[in-house]
Amino acid sequence: MTDSGFDMGLEDASQAGVYGVAHGDLGGLAAVARDAGLRVCRIDLEDCADKRTLLMRIGTQLDFPPGWGRNWDALSDALRDLSWLPANGYALLFNDADCLRQSSIEDFNTLLDVLSEASASWAEDAVPFWAFLELPEGGIVDGATLN
Repeated sequence: MTDSGFDMGLEDASQAGVYGVAHGDLGGLAAVARDAGLRVCRIDLEDCADKRTLLMRIGTQLDFPPGWGRNWDALSDALRDLSWLPANGYALLFNDADCLRQSSIEDFNTLLDVLSEASASWAEDAVPFWAFLELPEGGIVDGATLN
């Protein structure tokens, strides 16, 4: 049992991935992730309507090194590295993810792919990498269920 009283198994890299969560769940997830020894990074997607804004917000919140490419390939590379943010594991918490999904479904889906690939890459080294996206219907995205 963790300090928060919940044990969700967030330290298990084999279970990590990309998950949709309902509004209001990110606060509790942040506490549980901290208790599991993960670095918690919040990414605010309120009014985020395009790739440029999305990449800027992620790069800023995760303190990407100066000069990173600000494109999908650079995001993928940075998320698979994170050597400047050493940790036993990572929990990325994206609030208001529906703003991006409603404005640019293509960018939203690409983000999901990049996050999923990063999680799988970290799992190969037994490092948990979680991404939780706050959505009105929790884990449902256009009829498909996130992990």
